[in-house]
Amino acid sequence: MDTTENLIRPITIKDLDVLYEIARESGPGFTSLPANRNLLAERIRHSCSAMERDISSPKGETYLFVMEDTDSGKVVGVCGIESAVGLQLPFYHYRIGIVVHASRELDVHNTFETLYLCNDYTGCAEVCTLYLRPEARVNQNGSLLSKSRFMFMAQFTERFSQKVIAEMRGVSNDQGESPFWSGLGQHFFSMEFSQADYLTGTGNKVFIAELMPKHSIYIHLLPETAKNVIGEVHEQTAPAKRMLEHEGFRYENYVDIFDGGPTLACKLGDIRAIRDSETLTALLQTDAPAAVISNRFLVSNTRLQEFRCLLADACRDTGHIYLPERCISQLHIRPGDQVRAVPLKP
Repeated sequence: MDTTENLIRPITIKDLDVLYEIARESGPGFTSLPANRNLLAERIRHSCSAMERDISSPKGETYLFVMEDTDSGKVVGVCGIESAVGLQLPFYHYRIGIVVHASRELDVHNTFETLYLCNDYTGCAEVCTLYLRPEARVNQNGSLLSKSRFMFMAQFTERFSQKVIAEMRGVSNDQGESPFWSGLGQHFFSMEFSQADYLTGTGNKVFIAELMPKHSIYIHLLPETAKNVIGEVHEQTAPAKRMLEHEGFRYENYVDIFDGGPTLACKLGDIRAIRDSETLTALLQTDAPAAVISNRFLVSNTRLQEFRCLLADACRDTGHIYLPERCISQLHIRPGDQVRAVPLKP
């Protein structure tokens, strides 16, 4: 049976150079990875520190992971989790609402959609910072990179809030220009989308509250180019959105204030990979009974600082999962140790 050649592990400071490369490669619109070495180094240190501490409730910790090619040792992707957003810095969204203007005397009844600046998702956990390098977008690596976060959250639920969100990258072109920003944000900020996005990624969010309008914005007054992308995702983000929807995430009429991309949300315990994952005893595949059926599983060890997650073609029965020897080694476990496992797809 075949296994993929990549695994997920916590980031270390040795990954700074490649993380900087990824930040530059990902381009404007990828707010959580600003192309600034000092800030990226601080994010790595924050993640390492969170991994080293005993934590019984979320207080805004960041956890970063990388995907490593196990043959070459090359890092080909990154993903992250925020345990609770908005506790140190304000966390803004637009909420899409409805207002009604009516006059009985004139027999006029009009319904309008509006955008209202809010902090409604403050305190939620967030899956974020997902980027897979183009050469690695094969063999279900995207699924592994994204869903590995749920394996970590399932194992250490006490570290995360009970509602989880995911901000989806909105529509922008190859030059980093956002129709939504051009039609709305630029009128209030007097700066390019890439600059505003970079400032937010660096943690400088005070300017948002200072410059954004404090009242509802009527969507029908925006240019058609801006209206058409509200709640839409960047073409490269569409697969990630579908994947999260299959895991139980739903759009709740909240969008990003810069590019208009949708925010998806789900209760922690309702996320399919978390809800359906099980703790099983790992055994060698050569010891599997003949009658068991093989499937593709997400499998992770149960450790914190030495967390490892991978995809494996494996088989299981009650209480056991039978893994190739290579997977046992990559997970840093021995036969008889406990692992967490869930089928890759529902």
